Amino acid sequence: MWGIPPKTRNAGSAEPWYGRFMDKIAMLKEILAQNPTDAFARYGLAMEHANQGDAASALNEFEQLTTAHPDYTAGYQMSAQLLIKDGRYDEGRQRLEAGVAAAQRTGNRLALNEMNAMLDELSG
Repeated sequence: MWGIPPKTRNAGSAEPWYGRFMDKIAMLKEILAQNPTDAFARYGLAMEHANQGDAASALNEFEQLTTAHPDYTAGYQMSAQLLIKDGRYDEGRQRLEAGVAAAQRTGNRLALNEMNAMLDELSG
């Protein structure tokens, strides 16, 4: 069947074929070691930390992302969601407000509407 890779890539290796693809964090860190300004890799690393339940590392990566790329609206939105989920409403509101400003600068109407809706929920 053409969609299923072989069980191992290297003969004699006990590592399953999917083992090399499982550690996304290590892969993204390697990309960032080679290109620390790669916004997409930084966002991916933050999201992977969030997906694995490591909010502190995710928030750190989002902070680095939005500091280096202040118009990367998704970084504000996702970090705000993490903060709000953690009960850190004031910090979440601050991230949303910064994200709204970024969305206005870039003309990202979808992100602007979503973050304004999140702000409305926090206020209500």
